[in-house]
This record gives sequence, C-alpha cells and structure tokens, in this order.
Amino acid sequence: MNWDGLNVIITGASSGIGEKISFEVAKKGATPIMLARSFEKLKKIAESIQDETGITPFTYKLDVSDEEAVKEVFQHILSDVERIDVLINNAGFAHFDLAHESTMESVKNMFHVNVFGSIVCTQMILSHMMEQRSGHIIYIASQAGKLATPKSSAYSATKHAILGYANSLRMELQGTNINVSVVNPGPVRTSFFATADKSGEYEKSVQRYMLTPERVALKTVELIQKPKREVNLPGWMNIGTKIYQLFPGLVEKLAGSQLRKK
Repeated sequence: MNWDGLNVIITGASSGIGEKISFEVAKKGATPIMLARSFEKLKKIAESIQDETGITPFTYKLDVSDEEAVKEVFQHILSDVERIDVLINNAGFAHFDLAHESTMESVKNMFHVNVFGSIVCTQMILSHMMEQRSGHIIYIASQAGKLATPKSSAYSATKHAILGYANSLRMELQGTNINVSVVNPGPVRTSFFATADKSGEYEKSVQRYMLTPERVALKTVELIQKPKREVNLPGWMNIGTKIYQLFPGLVEKLAGSQLRKK
C-alpha cells in the first residue's frame, strides 16, 4: 500500500488515542488532518509530528458537538486538500454515574459528542468519498457498546448507537469501494478517566487490564491497510462479550461483581 498522498481526518486528535493515531499515520507517510477543541495542544502535537516525521499535518479547531461548526470546518478541509481518504471518528468522552443520579445535561452532552458528532462528520464526507469512489470511515467505539455495565448506562448507549449506525452504513455502502470499520477497545490508559471516573476507583480496579493508546492506535492504523469489519481489544475481553451476548442472564449472575467495578 502506498501511503504517500493519503489524507486522514482524525477527530479528538489533541490527546490519547487520537494523538497516537496522528503520529502513526504520519510515520506511514500519510498526512493527518487533526481536529480538536484544544487548538493550542493540537498545534504543539502537530509540530512534534512534523519534527519527528517530516510530515506537516493540517490542524483545525473543532467541537464536534457543534453541528454548524462541523459543516464549516469540513468545507474548509475540502477546499484545502484534493481528497479525503480516511475519516477516523475518535472524539468522545464519558461520565460514569448511576442512572438516577445522571443529569440530562450530561447525558445530552455525551450523545452530542459521541453519537451526533460522529454522524455529522460522516455525513460531511460521504458525498466526497462516493464521488471519488473510494474511502474508509472508522469509528472508535467501545466494548461498552456490546456489554453495558452499571454506572455507564448513557455512555454505553452512545457506543451501542455508533455500532448500530456503522453496521447499517456498511451495508448501504456495499459496492461503493468505501469501507466502514469499528474499533472496540476496553479500558485505555488515557486522560479519559479524569472526566469519566471522578472518584478514581474504577481506574484503579481495571489498571492491570488497561490497553495503551499506542496499541489501539496501531490496530486502528492497520485497518487502513487491511480493512475489516471490526477490531476488538483486548481479545480475551471480546470473548467475554460474545459469551454475554449468548447468555446474558448467566453472565450477569456469575460475573456480576466483576461488572460492578465502577
């Protein structure tokens, strides 16, 4: 695969998985198009990428929950570059709360970023990819979208929604040469938990299971070269998820304490 000349949009690129994906894309020789709310952090990361790889990323300030801003920024991107080869919908966050203690503001914010933000970014790029008869759309979802646990009802619902959207979109795009993939990681060692888990108890309880953002980024970038339907990380956790989907009542009964780590 020739990576030279490929343009890859990454949302939520100012930290964590998005930052590492941007580096990996540039190391391959492609150009990262980096989007995030924290523009100063974004620029510093872009400078580091240029110093390390010689690739100059594009950077745009964007809050994906702002639909009008998404439309404006994507119009700028499409006027700045000739083509978009890959869109990686990575931006997302969580608040872990008991359902009756969650505020509707928190729930709506998660849906606006995790779901609607990914959908509007997808819509802004789909016509372009269909015209060029090629492309790849990747969603960073979560194992939580397959196996919900206590204190993550709204967050799990957002990731479940993305899985449903991606599965439908994949079937719609059959025969168009546009691939749709989903990455479902378990807990990842990033700043994600500073917002999601204010108490710090959940992060401590899953510390030994945590993936590194570098590993998730590598597996995501591998999808660009070898597209597949899903990547589930880590493998053992995905086995547990599949067993849960077959025998949900049994798993909830036998592994209930393990599912209540939050």
